[in-house]
Amino acid sequence: MGKYRCSVCNWTYDEEAEGQDFDSLPDTYTCPVCGAPKSAFVPEGGVKQEEGIETTVADKIVEQLEAFGVRYVYGIPGDSNLPLIDSIRRSEKIRFILTRHEETAAFMASAHGKMTSELGVCISIAGPGCTNLITGLMDAATDRSSVLAFAGQVPEVYLGSEAFQEIDQIELFKPFTEFSETIARDNQALKLLTMAIKYAYRKPGVSVLSTPTDILAEKLGEKVYSPGKRLFMNKTSPKFEDVQKAAELINNCEKVTLFAGWGARHSGELLLEIARKLKAPIATTSRAKGVIHETDRFSVGVLGSIGSKHAAQAIKDSELIVIIGSGFRQANLVPPRVKIVQTDIDPTKIGKTFDVDIGIVGDADLVLKALLPLIDEKKENKEFLEHIDRMKASHREELEAEATDISIPINPGYVVQAIKRHADKDAIICIDVGDHTYWFYKKFICEGQRTFMSANIASMGFALPASLSAKLDYPDSQIICVTGDGGFGMLMGDFTTAVREGLDINVIVFNDGKLKNIKKEQLRDNYPEYGVSFPNPDFAGFARSAGGEGYRIEDPTKLDEALEKAFNSGKAALIDVVVDPDKTAASTKKVD
Repeated sequence: MGKYRCSVCNWTYDEEAEGQDFDSLPDTYTCPVCGAPKSAFVPEGGVKQEEGIETTVADKIVEQLEAFGVRYVYGIPGDSNLPLIDSIRRSEKIRFILTRHEETAAFMASAHGKMTSELGVCISIAGPGCTNLITGLMDAATDRSSVLAFAGQVPEVYLGSEAFQEIDQIELFKPFTEFSETIARDNQALKLLTMAIKYAYRKPGVSVLSTPTDILAEKLGEKVYSPGKRLFMNKTSPKFEDVQKAAELINNCEKVTLFAGWGARHSGELLLEIARKLKAPIATTSRAKGVIHETDRFSVGVLGSIGSKHAAQAIKDSELIVIIGSGFRQANLVPPRVKIVQTDIDPTKIGKTFDVDIGIVGDADLVLKALLPLIDEKKENKEFLEHIDRMKASHREELEAEATDISIPINPGYVVQAIKRHADKDAIICIDVGDHTYWFYKKFICEGQRTFMSANIASMGFALPASLSAKLDYPDSQIICVTGDGGFGMLMGDFTTAVREGLDINVIVFNDGKLKNIKKEQLRDNYPEYGVSFPNPDFAGFARSAGGEGYRIEDPTKLDEALEKAFNSGKAALIDVVVDPDKTAASTKKVD
């Protein structure tokens, strides 16, 4: 005979005193003191293990992930996460992707969130596995990608005893996560997992669950939660009066420029519709590159240090800038006389950097749909647009010249134009951080291609893991990884992951034997070049030894043939292009 305690008022049901087993009571039974339902009672002395339960906490976690639509878990197995790894092994809906490094796993989860707006999931062991996740998780946190990380942990009974590989995981992750908790009891698992997923989607951002291995192995028979009854998401609608004020200001200004950020990534058609009605140029952030076709009449490309001169000119000549879905940190690009309308889903981003005339809190799609019928059709301001058109024409001539420049060492601009010649219109291009980033964003004209980068934390090493994630999510799309020898060298071991998983990604390495972007910064700040050069291995030979395709290009006339072979090989391929180490992109500012 046992006792059951009401978890609401703490009244105790004593089976011996009552003369009836608690389990035999009808489901309609309620607490005689507070009226709580039967389900609110728990066995005294801990949770009573039901007989015949076959499933573990790990099994139920995986079942709940399946219910929430998770398809991939990226990471590395080890002693502190083996129960969860084995449950994934037996799943028919979730595929485990073994990586060479936990940083790769976290970057893949972050990239998945950026590309699909779904939850990216990664897993590590305790200790060094957790510390290795940090850079990729920080990328997700700062770029607002929904990610859940499972941090394997030593058995709960040993926590606090300085056990092997034990670290304080909650303190480690808490500064940059939306949710960080330990599953310390079996009956916490599904509740905490669901809360972690809710928080990951909320901002979006990163959630971490610390999972002691002994807890993962305990039996659990609870039913998993229905996503339709537990997970709710919606777009933020703007206040009509704010949209109306913005429309009035727009209608009273002649020279209007639109500036679209990551928040407008799904609003390409609406942006163009408004631009054509206003006869307004559209500039984008680097993250939003490709949201609209950059060959469009009103597109002026990326604004900022890695962007175009004509985008900066459009901003400079404007009376009004309408910022859509961006915090817009480039305060130094905004003349003091220019009026500002800014819209973002996060009110803290509006007016964060400079004064705004009208702020609108709302989802970009909903704001643009509300704004469109309220704005007047404008006549084309020839003086305003013709100046920009001349700059765009000059830029096209520059690109055409680079497309035919077969000088040796190879001009990085020639490499970018060669990639453009072979890129599908719907290709997904993942770009790493370095001097090649400037070349790509200034010189590649998107015509339907989608681009992804590590934007706010600007981490080298992102592009290769992002390309792996992209190919898993979009197996029928052409995936191009644009990277430097510095960034590729950081996680190049995971090229073998592409080969093992049959992911036919195309990696183009800008090989100049140095950290050329750092060299630019040293020269900019009057420091001598120092500590930025290195000898490189045979990248192409490495790719072939791993089972992929590998090409080393020193003569630019051989590049097109190599790209065609690589892009059509059906295998993971790498093109190692030896570029001019002294030719840099025009800007010497840091990537922002």
